[in-house]
Amino acid sequence: MIAAVPYTMMYQTPVISATRLSRTAGPVCITRLAMRPAKSFWKKAQDWRATCQWVNGTHSRSTVQSFFGLGAEQSHKTEFRYDADHPEVFAAADKGATPVEYVLVGLASCLTAGIAAVAQNRSIQLRSVKATLEAGMDLQGILGIDSDVRNGFDGIKIVYDIDADASREDIAALVAQSQKRSAVFDVIT
Repeated sequence: MIAAVPYTMMYQTPVISATRLSRTAGPVCITRLAMRPAKSFWKKAQDWRATCQWVNGTHSRSTVQSFFGLGAEQSHKTEFRYDADHPEVFAAADKGATPVEYVLVGLASCLTAGIAAVAQNRSIQLRSVKATLEAGMDLQGILGIDSDVRNGFDGIKIVYDIDADASREDIAALVAQSQKRSAVFDVIT
């Protein structure tokens, strides 16, 4: 059975309660975002890290290697590298996906993995899962044209194409549980 299950997630205001604390000392600027506090002792059970190095123009390269989890320092099998840039239409070199596209990649990956994990837990046989995401953005905000326009997405539309041995209702429940347990979905909403 093939079922396309569309979901749309929309918001109009910043979705994270953040406090920016900046301190400049010579060439160093430290900015911390204080996210809403965790509700339990597991607050620091996992600590994800990324390092970003400016390359040229709007091109930067980020790496991910180590993290803290399960009570100890951990490392991936290899260092992962991500190039970010902006398209040529924005007078950039287009050496990588834009940062906002990486946000969509992270959300799509997290939700898709969640669907697979929930399906396995519920003994639902998947044949394929595809999540297609679209996010609108008014560029007047990030270009400084209109200070009343927010810089981020004005909404994210997620369309799933799931082929599984399950009813449409079971597939909708998979998607709902994946969104409920998704760390990236939580960050965005």
